[in-house]
Amino acid sequence: MTQAGNTPEGQVRDAVKGNWVDVYAPAGLRPYLRLSRLDRPIGTWLLLLPCWWSLLLAMLWDGQARWEDLWIFAGCGIGALLMRGAGCTWNDITDRDIDGSVARTASRPIPSGAVSVKGAAVWMALQALVAFGILLTFHPLAILLGVISLVPVCIYPFAKRFTWWPQVFLGLAFNWGALLVWAAHSGTLSWPPFVLYLGGIAWTLFYDTIYALQDREDDALIGVKSTARLFGENTPAWLRRFLIATVGLIGLAVLGAAIGRDSPLSLVVALAGPWAMGWHMVWQLRTLRSDDHDRLLMLFRSNRDAGLLPLPFFACALLL
Repeated sequence: MTQAGNTPEGQVRDAVKGNWVDVYAPAGLRPYLRLSRLDRPIGTWLLLLPCWWSLLLAMLWDGQARWEDLWIFAGCGIGALLMRGAGCTWNDITDRDIDGSVARTASRPIPSGAVSVKGAAVWMALQALVAFGILLTFHPLAILLGVISLVPVCIYPFAKRFTWWPQVFLGLAFNWGALLVWAAHSGTLSWPPFVLYLGGIAWTLFYDTIYALQDREDDALIGVKSTARLFGENTPAWLRRFLIATVGLIGLAVLGAAIGRDSPLSLVVALAGPWAMGWHMVWQLRTLRSDDHDRLLMLFRSNRDAGLLPLPFFACALLL
């Protein structure tokens, strides 16, 4: 087990080098922005992308694109930033003792002493309240779903203490937007967003298992569970299963959303989205090195690009 304090100037060890928080943010605000992971934006993208998938597929489903969808699109971006920040703050509050015992996380604001637990709790509440204000502008069903989403968010930080599959709980929380945003657009739910939700969970199992490979040794020493520890040498085989499930389930959701359209070309173009995403995930598997932490972090972050790939195909399908 490696103990680590602050990196120079309070920077977090696994932050993006030269990020805007470390370079431009006011010094007094930096620890709180780091607490929200604004120096590590990948998590916001991973929370946001299932929302945008769902919005475009819901528009494809009912053939309607309204001006208010622009606000849903933007509101998802702002809400993802805020709720990811609030969720990470909650995670760091609950994990403050564990984080101090892991080399990669010991430099985070709470274990390093840059932010007190009380200060973190206030910061979490502020972010959640602003996000709730945005949620209130959506359809009542979406508001209800947003409130329910707090259940997996609250449970997730504790999951690694009682299950080898904490990534499932992360997936439940991070892909909830697939349901919420469909409801925000259409005012109802149908089966495609549920299948999309399951596809997003499979994707989370894929990328977060890669992420967890970085901490296997430290996690074993302190008794923290993860799929990376559970799978061991069989990790690549399990990642292939998650890849197939991701592409298959998202493809099925696309099929359900687009099948009613008169244009076969629209369906083909939309299905090319998960196909392209799948090839990016294949590339990740082919370049995976479980003992190379820099590569693991790079591959984890590359899932932003993987998740962006379906969007232009979904958008083009709307125009056909």
